[in-house]
Amino acid sequence: MLRAALAGLLDGLPARQAAAAVERLIANYRGSTPTDAPILRDRADVAAYAAYRMPATFEAVRSALEAFAAAVPGWVPAGHVDVGGGTGAATWAVAATWEGTRPVTVLDWAEPALALGRELAAAHPALRDVHWQRARIGAALTLEPTDLVTVSYVLNELTEADRAAVVDAAATAAQAVVVVEAGTPAGYARVIEARDRLIAAGFHIAAPCPHSAACPIVPGTDWCHFSARVSRSSLHRQVKGGSLAYEDEKFSYVAATRLPVTPAPARVVRRPQIRKGQVLLDLCEPDEQLRRRTITKRHGDLYKAARDAAWGAPWPRPE
Repeated sequence: MLRAALAGLLDGLPARQAAAAVERLIANYRGSTPTDAPILRDRADVAAYAAYRMPATFEAVRSALEAFAAAVPGWVPAGHVDVGGGTGAATWAVAATWEGTRPVTVLDWAEPALALGRELAAAHPALRDVHWQRARIGAALTLEPTDLVTVSYVLNELTEADRAAVVDAAATAAQAVVVVEAGTPAGYARVIEARDRLIAAGFHIAAPCPHSAACPIVPGTDWCHFSARVSRSSLHRQVKGGSLAYEDEKFSYVAATRLPVTPAPARVVRRPQIRKGQVLLDLCEPDEQLRRRTITKRHGDLYKAARDAAWGAPWPRPE
């Protein structure tokens, strides 16, 4: 449904202009310098962003939300606020995770992004009544009480003080907070900052971690991230200059809540290595340790499950 809404988005925009906007956006989103102005400046930027980033953001956020939903079975958010939501990819991901309608507010400081988000959302029955509101994302942010707050690919644009203020505002307002950042060492560091603040505010970690204790990764030695497969439409290939029918979006995330949670028994934190007669699984385990487990044919059904295990999935696989 999102792909259909995005179709034709760049009609009338010169290919060179679209490509230039995409290159600038890539440089900004991969950069490490926070900005104090919206990255999305005009309609050309926003159209390029939506074509270039919305499918990948949608898949990453949906992956995080699905892991969260598995840890709080039966819970459905009665309201959703998307902080720094831009064109609304996270609202589409929430609608794909939980059926039904709910009050939704998208906050962003780029009016062109909100306008295009409203235009795209008109194609989705559950998103037609979303409230698109211009807001400064930073220390002055205040949020109305809601069930779920998403903050996806936003913290990289903020100063350290503003990042802390945004996470604190989300924790004050919501029953559940999901933060998604780029799957880079810097993105992971921002997620860990948010994770620590959420735990300090009394939240329980629902995903990806199987515990709410400190992350076992030694800072500077590695980073926790996952991958979501993104199908490329012809539009996506046009703005990104690629030929493959898919790409893999690397992302880091934390999903936390004040609700009772049943986190995964363990989490597969690297792509499984399948070898002759055995599978090597790198796991984050509930005793706050990272371990490599070797599953062999002698393990029977567990070996079959290991061969089908996916990076980012719970382990052992739920029945």
